[in-house]
Amino acid sequence: MDIAADSVQELLTAGGGGSLGERMGIQLSEASAERVVGTMPVEGNTQPYGLLHGGASCVLAETLGSVGAVMHGQTVDRPFAVGVDINATHHKSARSGVVTGVATPVHRGRTMATYEIVITDDSGERVCTARITCLLRGA
Repeated sequence: MDIAADSVQELLTAGGGGSLGERMGIQLSEASAERVVGTMPVEGNTQPYGLLHGGASCVLAETLGSVGAVMHGQTVDRPFAVGVDINATHHKSARSGVVTGVATPVHRGRTMATYEIVITDDSGERVCTARITCLLRGA
């Protein structure tokens, strides 16, 4: 199920990313069970040395992976996704601009979904690779 960009932002605001996603400036541009794409500004999401905070990368990754899991969960009558595991490898730093995350499924089952999220900087270089597993729950 693909949804329009304005509906994607509504999903983010209504719980796809929650208030934390809003505060961090996460913007979704594409969302389906097969692919979720979003951006986040580096500015405002840095650690004391001026580099993109690793935790910020994890928030972006969890947001995108969770949205994908929710989209998949709707197809198996389990529309609620709860993150149960996340890991991230930080490959290089970003000091400015916007980072883009792309989440794609590794596994989509009836009760669990796992997504890999690749985060790149403005020049397309990989900043972080993350993986999230979500438990899918019914209403």
